[in-house]
Amino acid sequence: MRYWAYFAAKLAVAGAASGGLFALIRWIWPPQPHLLTQYPAVFGRDLGYTLAVGLWFLISCGLLYLCVWDQRYRCRVCLRRLRMPIEIGSWSRMMLLGRPRIEYICTWGHGKLNVEEVQISGAENPAWTPQADIWEELTGAGSKDDGS
Repeated sequence: MRYWAYFAAKLAVAGAASGGLFALIRWIWPPQPHLLTQYPAVFGRDLGYTLAVGLWFLISCGLLYLCVWDQRYRCRVCLRRLRMPIEIGSWSRMMLLGRPRIEYICTWGHGKLNVEEVQISGAENPAWTPQADIWEELTGAGSKDDGS
């Protein structure tokens, strides 16, 4: 639940920044003269304003893309960035190991994310695998006494 709340908060901040930028464009642009009781549309008639709104749209789309891209590579439990990308598999040994993929892990041991290296059959969602503790087998190896 925390993972999706963080994503919603990022989208809200990006939306507020985008809305503020659009309000700034509207505030800076000079008002149009009115004809009797009508105000003609500025968008599509004024080249500078249309260019500014087009750039605002591209910036807003970029902010949305960055929010989604950043969220994809975060731990589902602690929300830290996933680290240590490891390439698994190879094209020459595809029959034995499967298609090549990149594996990211949470440094606190909450899980790992497998991302396909190449999207062959369309968009494939990365597979998140939760784990109890990745580091337990490494740190617990020397703690047992053999009694000798």
